[in-house]
Amino acid sequence: MKTLPSPAVLTPPRATLIGLTAILLWSMTVGLIRSVTEQLGTTSGAALIYSVSALLLVAVKGWPRPGELPRRYLWLGGALFIAYEALLALAIGMAHSRSQSLEIGMINYLWPCLTLVFAVLFNGQRARIWLWPGALLSFAGVVWVMKGDGQGSPQQMLANIMDNPVAYGLALLAALLWATYCTVARRDGGGKNGVTLFFLGTALVLWLKYAVTPQPDWQMTFSGTWQLLLLGAATATAYSCWNTGIQHGNLTLLATASYFTPVLSALVSCAWLGLVPGAGFWQGVVMVTAGSLICWRATA
Repeated sequence: MKTLPSPAVLTPPRATLIGLTAILLWSMTVGLIRSVTEQLGTTSGAALIYSVSALLLVAVKGWPRPGELPRRYLWLGGALFIAYEALLALAIGMAHSRSQSLEIGMINYLWPCLTLVFAVLFNGQRARIWLWPGALLSFAGVVWVMKGDGQGSPQQMLANIMDNPVAYGLALLAALLWATYCTVARRDGGGKNGVTLFFLGTALVLWLKYAVTPQPDWQMTFSGTWQLLLLGAATATAYSCWNTGIQHGNLTLLATASYFTPVLSALVSCAWLGLVPGAGFWQGVVMVTAGSLICWRATA
């Protein structure tokens, strides 16, 4: 008698689908981080977000066991993950306005381009020559979205960056770190998932920063609490799904699909924060979409 495969078997298509779920959940990140940090403080809000996420992961997956993780993935991957999370949350919280936080979020979303490029350069992923113009077009699309509408121009974008260079610089560094983490996790992870441990590490780093640097007063509110719980749950679920996807699924498909994360994130963030995107936003959407399709064809 022929035995049917167990539904619990983690096949590459199943792992890819799980990874794609993370992209939908990530679309909530920028808007909610900004909203939470406005109410609970930049550093304290970020520390609370990752504390809640870590506790939820521990409750669902159990206490992490570092000894089960490959050593290189544990230390190098863990350092990259923790640095990325801390820098991105702080960058969004440090934005001088909600519009600026959206632009900072768009800089962070350069990581899909970088992930695919790193997969070609360091993981032996094969690609045709038009991968590069496709990646550049997606990069330009993110920049175009970041420029905004109305007064949007390269000069205006440069003025915004100079108004808050630390926050913009942290966002760019975060994008490079996350693309590198995806490459390291795929190569050195050995099918293991260290997300719970890495979230605990991120929360610890942020609380240490809170303890050693001057911080403004803050207090818990009903609005801040429910948004904190919502973001913590979405964040924990998203990163757990993504880690499964990049280790067991189709990395090329995930990286290409993630080109749409800036679009979803901008739409959700604009709705959540009360921002109204104009023609410049939709022009960027077309560029990002076209670039992702070119990259998909180049790596298919």
